[in-house]
Amino acid sequence: MKLLIDAGNTRVKWALLDGDEWLRSGVLPVEQADELPRLFSRPQEIRQIWVSNVAGETVAQHIRNIGIGQSIPLHFVVAREIQCGVRNGYSQAGQLGSDRWAALVAAWHLVRRKCLVVSSGTATTIDSLSGQGEFIGGLILPGVALMQSSLVAATNQLKSAQGEYVPFPLNSADALYSGAIQASCGAIERQYSLLNDHGAPVVLSGGAAGLLQPYLNQKLFAVPPRVVDNLVLQGLLIIAQEASV
Repeated sequence: MKLLIDAGNTRVKWALLDGDEWLRSGVLPVEQADELPRLFSRPQEIRQIWVSNVAGETVAQHIRNIGIGQSIPLHFVVAREIQCGVRNGYSQAGQLGSDRWAALVAAWHLVRRKCLVVSSGTATTIDSLSGQGEFIGGLILPGVALMQSSLVAATNQLKSAQGEYVPFPLNSADALYSGAIQASCGAIERQYSLLNDHGAPVVLSGGAAGLLQPYLNQKLFAVPPRVVDNLVLQGLLIIAQEASV
């Protein structure tokens, strides 16, 4: 069996697979990553572990502790110049985040054409693939929650409160929330327009994907933006499968 782990800034997502069949999956807050070894108390069932880790060395060590002493092959994915049909256009290929790389691999295998790949969690990344599977560049901006919390932390009069989306906010909580949604959607729509392909699909993933989808300008897209769960885990599986061939 394969264990796939997507360790992000806020959450650690995992899936246990037998071949291509997803047996179990789950999510942990990143602060509870030390529970991972206990989750897999019978590591003899696991033959390979494939990981995307952007959460730092402490989390990496917790992952290494899974099946410690069992000699389970452990693979921390790093972006390459070319892999699984995707070519990496980053100026230094290895500096592209492993989560972004795995998501690009998954998106390419999902649509096989020019597309925009958006992941919105702690940060929002907006990455573009050409029609030949080349990563041609992308943006990183604060996620919806981080935009709000950073403003609250940096100002004296703004207070933390959950707002709602309204086109013309009349209180600070709604103004913060609506501003974060509008800024995120505006960046996505702007980057999509730069693709200059009205038929290009948009693949959305991450914890805030469902928040953003309803507020994107649907008139821009020939095909409505699509939310895909576990995009990074799907990319890890594709990478693992190619390595096994």
